[in-house]
Amino acid sequence: MENVFVCADLHFNHSNIITYENRPFSSREEMNEKLIEYWNAVVGTDDHVFVLGDVGFAGNAKLSGWIHQLNGHKFLIPGNHDKGRSFSKWREIGFEDVYEQPIYMQRNGVQFSLTHEPPEEPLKPGIFYLYGHVHGSPDFPDHTAQSACVSIERLNYRPALVEDVYSGAAYKHRHNQQ
Repeated sequence: MENVFVCADLHFNHSNIITYENRPFSSREEMNEKLIEYWNAVVGTDDHVFVLGDVGFAGNAKLSGWIHQLNGHKFLIPGNHDKGRSFSKWREIGFEDVYEQPIYMQRNGVQFSLTHEPPEEPLKPGIFYLYGHVHGSPDFPDHTAQSACVSIERLNYRPALVEDVYSGAAYKHRHNQQ
């Protein structure tokens, strides 16, 4: 069975996100290069990656250039910054499929809900919620018993295996640095 990864909020080419989220990059060009390098260091060519929104800020040709450099089969759940493009345009840019929110998948006996924004309370029993949108906001924990934020800042700027997000292992690097 192939590996399944998740992440959100790549924000390719977005200069201000470096300041807003204190990303460790000196420029958007460095950030773009590092996001590709870090992604390809963990994702293989046959792996699947679900991007939970907010891909980037650039024209279609530039976005396509970056997305096509990323390993794996890529799937998009559009975020608030992705709404200006049609699903067919996102497919041309390099995503194999694009989904309305939320999508559900089962993996290793766990039912997952994938969305861009955090789920509304109360959470439904038996579902583990994966979301982005909130980046590093302290109002939302990395991981709880029923949900996890997969904004790229929280995952050391790399997609994470769904199993590692579910178990909390994807966030160990954050806790070790504090």
